[in-house]
Amino acid sequence: MKSPIQLTEKAKLEIKSTLQANKIPDTYGLRVGLKGGACSGTFLLGFDTATEFDQTYLIEGVKVLIDKRHLMYVIGVSVDYEEGANGSGYTVSSAEKK
Repeated sequence: MKSPIQLTEKAKLEIKSTLQANKIPDTYGLRVGLKGGACSGTFLLGFDTATEFDQTYLIEGVKVLIDKRHLMYVIGVSVDYEEGANGSGYTVSSAEKK
């Protein structure tokens, strides 16, 4: 099954590091979804456990959870991790906006 989203190398390292550093159990994965409406929604990232509404993907060693109802909206997004002068954090960018 083809991965619906991309994780950059920095994002994968940071996700794995965060999971290990916080001793987060294997039952958790990275949730990628939408908050708000489909057209005006913002991307949502966080560590969570799967529900019956989720599709679970293993993307290069990272468990990714996507609510089936959000799947069509997150296909093609890229998750990155950036460190800058204003702090560091995950960024989500959509292929269509480039």
